[in-house]
Amino acid sequence: MYEGVVEAGCDEAGRGCLCGPVCCAAVILPEGFRCDELNDSKQLTAHKRDELRKVIEREALAWAVVMVEAEEIDRINILNASITGMQRALDQLDIRPAHILVDGNKFKPYLDPVLKMETQYHTVVKGDATYMSIAAASILAKTHRDELMLRYAAEYPGYGWEQNMGYPTKAHRNAIVELGITPIHRKTFRLIRNT
Repeated sequence: MYEGVVEAGCDEAGRGCLCGPVCCAAVILPEGFRCDELNDSKQLTAHKRDELRKVIEREALAWAVVMVEAEEIDRINILNASITGMQRALDQLDIRPAHILVDGNKFKPYLDPVLKMETQYHTVVKGDATYMSIAAASILAKTHRDELMLRYAAEYPGYGWEQNMGYPTKAHRNAIVELGITPIHRKTFRLIRNT
């Protein structure tokens, strides 16, 4: 967005899920970085996201991924959990950004823990389809979360997480009715539909 300014892109994955963490990522790409395949992670196949994750983790100047677990989501709500997670990811970056780009329309002032000052930020609706750094954060958040949900699918079989990744599909809701909830379900979410 600003030439010559160290900029971090932030995004999350799993906000609309019924279970598991919301996964938040922050990425600083080299100035002039180009990758034509880099786009909103939801528009890409799982295979392509996995390929791009390797490129991002190798080429980024700095990146970090943070999980905010279901228990904390239930305690502070999903919006606050998403913002908190993105700010924790920013905290973990090895390089301090001078500017932050955030996917969506909500964020809170970010106090840099090293510089002890607020970092300027902009929220961008559909930012993952507009800015490379946000798209990169989107891909890291999605791939890291999917990887975790596949492990949870083996631990808690029957919910179809290997396909739905915890999103509210009919099969997932039916499994909740039949099997009950797991320790990683978000208890403040509407887990089953009222009929």
